[in-house]
Amino acid sequence: MSNRLAKERSPYLLQHADNPVDWYPWGTEALETAARLDRPIFLSIGYSTCHWCHVMAHESFENADIAKFLNDHFVPIKVDREERPDVDRVYMTFVQATTGSGGWPMSVWMTPTLMPFYGGTYFPPEGRWGRPGFPEILREIVRVWQQEHAKVQESAVKLTEQIRGMRVIPSGAAIPGPEALTEGVAQFAQTFDQVRGGFGDAPKFPRPSELLFLLRETARTKDFTPALMVARTLQAMALGGMRDQIGGGFHRYSVDADWRIPHFEKMLYDQAQITLACLEAQQAAGDAFFADVAEDTLQYVRRELTSPEGGFYSAEDADSVPPEIGVREPFSGEREEKGSRTHLMEGAYYLWTETEIDQLLGADAEIFKLRFGVLPNGNAPQDPQGEFVGKNAPYVARSVDDIVSKTGKSREEVEDALGTARLTLFEARLKRPRPHLDDKILTAWNGLMLAAFARAARVLPSADARSHHLHTATKAAEFLKGTMWDASRNVMKRRYRAGEAAIDGYSEDYAYLIFGLLELFQAGGEARWLEWARLLQQRMDELFWDQEHGGWFNTTGEDPTVLLRLKEDYDGAEPAASSVSVLNLLTLVHLVDDRDLYRKIEQTLKMFGPRLGQLARAVPMMMAALSTYHARLAQIVIVGPREQAEALRSEVAHKYRPFAVVVPVEPGERQAELARRLPFIASMEMRGGKPTAYVCRDFVCAEPVTDPSALREKLADT
Repeated sequence: MSNRLAKERSPYLLQHADNPVDWYPWGTEALETAARLDRPIFLSIGYSTCHWCHVMAHESFENADIAKFLNDHFVPIKVDREERPDVDRVYMTFVQATTGSGGWPMSVWMTPTLMPFYGGTYFPPEGRWGRPGFPEILREIVRVWQQEHAKVQESAVKLTEQIRGMRVIPSGAAIPGPEALTEGVAQFAQTFDQVRGGFGDAPKFPRPSELLFLLRETARTKDFTPALMVARTLQAMALGGMRDQIGGGFHRYSVDADWRIPHFEKMLYDQAQITLACLEAQQAAGDAFFADVAEDTLQYVRRELTSPEGGFYSAEDADSVPPEIGVREPFSGEREEKGSRTHLMEGAYYLWTETEIDQLLGADAEIFKLRFGVLPNGNAPQDPQGEFVGKNAPYVARSVDDIVSKTGKSREEVEDALGTARLTLFEARLKRPRPHLDDKILTAWNGLMLAAFARAARVLPSADARSHHLHTATKAAEFLKGTMWDASRNVMKRRYRAGEAAIDGYSEDYAYLIFGLLELFQAGGEARWLEWARLLQQRMDELFWDQEHGGWFNTTGEDPTVLLRLKEDYDGAEPAASSVSVLNLLTLVHLVDDRDLYRKIEQTLKMFGPRLGQLARAVPMMMAALSTYHARLAQIVIVGPREQAEALRSEVAHKYRPFAVVVPVEPGERQAELARRLPFIASMEMRGGKPTAYVCRDFVCAEPVTDPSALREKLADT
C-alpha cells in the first residue's frame, strides 16, 4: 500500500511512497494531525541522490516494526531539501547548533507547533559507531514526551529562541576596505594544502566560490599567489577520482585528501560552478587544460543532465546496481520497487576491476592502467561494508611522458590508446544499470548552469564551441521563462517535474537566474534577457529585500509553516543569495543608471562588513563581490555583426577581466531595441564600416578602436 507521498512530484518523496511508514508531505494536514493527536513530529529531510538517505531508508523506514512504532507515536513528515530549502535551513541550523555538525538524512523531532527539541543526521537501526540506534531514540523520545511533557515544551521554546538569535546578522557601520580582502587571502593561504591542493584535510569539498574570490584578488592586485592556489586546486580536482575520468563531470566531494576517492553522486550546481572556475582559471593562467576540463564538463551536462525542452536536471545518484548482479536498476525516479535498494552499491557504475579492464581493452589495457592507477586488488580503500574491495576508481596517476618512457611507445600512440580506451569503457559502462537520475528541474541550479554555458559562449577559444554553448544557454533561458515564470503573478516557480511547475521561488532562485541571464546577455547581446533580469531583480527586491538592515531574506515570510525567516550568511556548496545578488547589482549598475541599486550594494556590504575579512572563509562569494566593488568595473561595448566582430570579441575573451561588463551590439534593429534600455549605446557606431570597440568607465568612453591590437592597449588596465 502506498502512503501519502505517492501523490507528490518530488523524486525523493516518491522513493518513500511505498514505505510502511505513514509519511506526510510538509503541510497543514500533517501539522493539524500532530496538534489534534498531541504527538511529536518526526521530520526526515533528505534528497533523492543522497547515499546515507538511502541507507537509513532501507534499514529503518522499510522495517515494519520501526514503521509501526513511528506511526503509533509520531506524525512522520518527509521533506525534499532541494524542493524546500526554507524548511531545511531552519532545522539544519538547529541540528548544527545542538550537535556541532549537520548533513543528510537529517532527523528532527519537534512539537506540533514546529519547535525542535532533538535532532541529528543518520541513525543506524541499532547502536554502532558511537551512535545510538534509531529505535532506541524513538522509545526514549516517547517516554520523555509522555512523562516530562512540560520540560520538553520549555526546552523547545528556549532552543527556538536561541536559533532565532543566532541567525541575526549584526550590521557594520562601513564597507570594509581593501585590507579586508588582503586578510581574506591570508586566511585561505593558511589552510591551503600546498602538496595536494584544496583547503584543509579530508574530506575535501569543492567550493568554487573560494576559487572565484581568489582569482578576482589576483586580477585586482596583480599578485599571482591567489591564482596559483586556484590552479593547483582545480588541477588536483580534475586529475583525481573526484572527476569522472570516463564520462566527464565531477562527483560531489573527495573522501580522502588526495582527491582520489569520491562520494559518487553528481550534482548540477557542482558542474556549473566548477565549470565557471575552470573558465576563469583558463583566462587567468592562459592554460588550455582548464578550458578542456570545462568543455568536457559541459558535454557531460548536455548529454546526461539536459531535458529535451532545454532545462537541466538536478543530479545523478551515487548508488546503482553492481554490474555483476546483472539486473536493470529499477530505481527510475518515479517509483522504487519494494526492497530494491538491497542490491544497490555506492559507486558501482563508476568502479572497475583489473580483470574488466584487461578484457575490454586488450593490448591497450596496460597503458590505461598506468595512466589511471588501476591495481590488481583495487585502488579504492575498503569501506565499512566492504563494497569497494578489488575495485578501481580511475584517477590520473602518471603523465603521458612517463608512460611513453615506461612502454617505449610514441606519445601519439599513447594518446591514441588512451582516447580509444576511454571511449571503449564509456560504451561498456552504458550497458551497466544506470544510477538514478533526479529529473526535477530547479530554477536556482538552472540559473547557475545557464551562467556556465553563457560564460563558455563568451570566453572559450573556439568560435564554433562558443556558438554551440550560446544555443544551449538560450534554449535553457527560453525554457525557464516559458515554463517556470508565472507571468500572471510575476513570480518564479522553484521546481518543474512531470509537467508541473510548483512552489514559489526563494531568493536564491531569483539571484542565480539573474546571474545566468546577465551572463547570457553579455554573450549574445539580446535585449530580452537584460529586460527579464531587471524585472526579476525588481521582484526579488519586493519579495525578499530587508529594508532595515540590507541583504535579502531566503523567503517572503508569508508561509506560516516555516518557523523562522532567515537570511543566509554562508557561501557553502551553493553561494548565498545576498552574495550573488551584490555581484548581479554590480553588473546592472554598469549597464543602467539606477542609484537605488547602488544603495542596495552598499547597504549589503555594510551589513556583511563584520564578517568580511575576519571570517572570509565563510563568505568567499561576498568577498568576491567586495573585490569587484573596490576594483571599479569597466564597460566594453563591441558594435558589429557577430561573425565580423569575432577578432574584437576574441581579444576581450583572451585575458581574464572579471571587472568588465561586456555589451555585444548588433547594428540595426537589435541596437535600436537595446538602446531603449541602455541609452548610452545609442550613438555608438561602427567606424569606417568596421566592427568597433568602445572601452568606458562610469559611462564615459575612450576613443573607439577597430583594430584588435589597439583594443588590447585600451584594455591594459581592466
